[in-house]
Amino acid sequence: MDNGEFLKEWENDSPTISVQTSGSTGEPKRMQVEKSRMRASARMTCDFLGLQPGDTALLCMSLDYIAGKMMVVRARERGLRLITVPPSSRPLRSLVAAGSPSPLSLDFVAMVPLQVYHSLEHPEERALLRQVRHLLIGGGAIDEALEQRLQDFPHAVWSSYGMTETLSHIALRRVNGAGRSHWYQPLEGVRVWQSEDGCLAIEAPAVCAVPLQTHDRVEMHADGIRFRILGRVDNVIDSGGIKIQIEEVERLLRPHLSCPFLITRQADERLGERVVLMVEREAKAVPMDGKAESRREEQLLTVCRRVLPRYWQPRRVITVPSLPMTETGKPARAKAEAMASNDNRP
Repeated sequence: MDNGEFLKEWENDSPTISVQTSGSTGEPKRMQVEKSRMRASARMTCDFLGLQPGDTALLCMSLDYIAGKMMVVRARERGLRLITVPPSSRPLRSLVAAGSPSPLSLDFVAMVPLQVYHSLEHPEERALLRQVRHLLIGGGAIDEALEQRLQDFPHAVWSSYGMTETLSHIALRRVNGAGRSHWYQPLEGVRVWQSEDGCLAIEAPAVCAVPLQTHDRVEMHADGIRFRILGRVDNVIDSGGIKIQIEEVERLLRPHLSCPFLITRQADERLGERVVLMVEREAKAVPMDGKAESRREEQLLTVCRRVLPRYWQPRRVITVPSLPMTETGKPARAKAEAMASNDNRP
C-alpha cells in the first residue's frame, strides 16, 4: 500500500480501517479499527513528545502495518510536515544522497531496530540520525549493544511498547540521556497492571474499547505505574520442568555470537521440549561440507556452554539459509518452531 491508497481509505465514509498484524507469533491477520481511536492515539504520542504543527516527521515504514499508518495519522492530526521514503533497511540513504532535508529539520522519526542498526553503519546516515529530535524505535527489542551505540546521541531516543491491538504504542521509555530508564512509562490515559499469570494488562479507553490482556510477562515498578518486559509467556520453553525464557537466552548470547541467530524449541521425548539454536548459514562462495558445518555447530555449542546456565544450553544447532523474520523485522517465532520441528535429525 502506498500513501495515496491509504489516504483514500482514510478519507472515505467508513468509520473503520483495515490493519494487519505483524505475524511475529503466528500467521498475520487483518482487523478493523476505528479511525477515531487512531486519531486519539496520534494525539497521545504527539502530546507526550511535545510535537508541534510544522515539525517534520519521516515515514519510512510500510503502510501495510499499524506503525506506518499511524505516522501518517499523526502528521495529519498535529499538522506535521511528512517526508516519505520507501521502506528499506537503510531509509536515510535517499535523504543523504539528495542532500535534503538539512539534518536539523527532522523532528520525529520512527524505525524498527534493524533500520537503526544499518543506519549507524554508514557515517553520513548516522550523522543524520543523530540530529533527529525524537527517534522512536519500535517493533522489536533493542539489544544492549545497539542501545550502547545510541548513548552519545544529543537528542531523545525512545523505545516503544505496543501492538496492533493498541494502535501502535501505549508506553515509551527513554533509551539515552539523563532520563534513560529500563522502565516503560504509559502515555496519558493508559493504565497498566500485572495480571495473575504475571502478564501485562492494559486499560486504554481512548484506543481500546475493552481492557486488553497481553502475553508479555512483566515486572512492575514499585510506583505501580511503570513496567519492564521480561518476555512473552508463549516464548517459554519447558525443558525437563525448567522454565526457560527465549528472549533471556538470546540476550545472554547476543554479545558472544557474531552470526545472525535466534532461539526456538523442539519436542523432546525425554525432556518434553529442548532448546534449539537456529543460525544463518555463512555466506560463502563455496558451500561448507558436512564436516565443516559440524565443526561450526560444535563451536557454537561450545560458546553456549560457556555463556549459559546448564539447563538453558541448546541441545541442537539448526543451520538455515535465512532466519524466519516478519516484514517488520521481528523473529517469526511460529515459523522458526515449524522449521525446527521439520528437522528430523536425532
